[in-house]
Amino acid sequence: MKILALGDVVGERTLPFLQKTLWEKRRALGADLVIANAENVCDIHGLSPKAAEVLFAAGVDFLTSGNHIFDRRDAHGLLNDSHAIIRPCNYPPTCPGEGSRVITSAEGWRVLVVNVSGSVFMDALGDPFRAIEQELDRHRRSYDIAVLDIHAEATSEKLAIARHFDGRFAAIFGTHTHVQTADEQILPQGTGYITDLGMTGPVNSILGVTPADVIEKMRTHMPRRFTVAEGDVAAHGALFEIDPFVGRALRVTRVKF
Repeated sequence: MKILALGDVVGERTLPFLQKTLWEKRRALGADLVIANAENVCDIHGLSPKAAEVLFAAGVDFLTSGNHIFDRRDAHGLLNDSHAIIRPCNYPPTCPGEGSRVITSAEGWRVLVVNVSGSVFMDALGDPFRAIEQELDRHRRSYDIAVLDIHAEATSEKLAIARHFDGRFAAIFGTHTHVQTADEQILPQGTGYITDLGMTGPVNSILGVTPADVIEKMRTHMPRRFTVAEGDVAAHGALFEIDPFVGRALRVTRVKF
């Protein structure tokens, strides 16, 4: 089984690019399932129902998110109603949506997708280790393989979580920093891992933002409205080849298109 995971989709202007390219790339890679982090689609902050619809039509099967998912109120209904969109599982249980859901692939494999937010240099949410454990317990015996999106700032925290849960997930990948890392690997107990998938968005940017906006903010320390950069768009992510009979990764390959 092959799962294509795409890094944070930045800006609505990235959607036409995915509409044009994703299905072809999916077929070329032989991907059975496509997962994308979608918390930055709408002007960097949040996800709208319309944008989610476009992403699904473009070839994405499942959407994870992060600390910006609640920036738009219309995302609340999405999280409650959709079986293919989740928010970090360590948000309080009273928040809209769920932190994990099971999706069935075309071949009939049941894939548990879990989303968690880091606690280092991030909002003070619940313990990510405990939250992940609770999601695994909640879905016990209801899935064949498990996948984890760690939406976190610190690379050390992503790797610590991955090492702790090595062997219990077929694939673990990081999101949030928008820069693809070069440490794709299979951990000792069989989990495919990469610290950050990178970004799906404008190439000539700073993490998807117009460079002048970021530079001015850093130089002056004054408030500055960030805008999504113009120009060419590229997608970054990773392809996880998995043996679904044992729930372990066979290969992890970085992807860019």
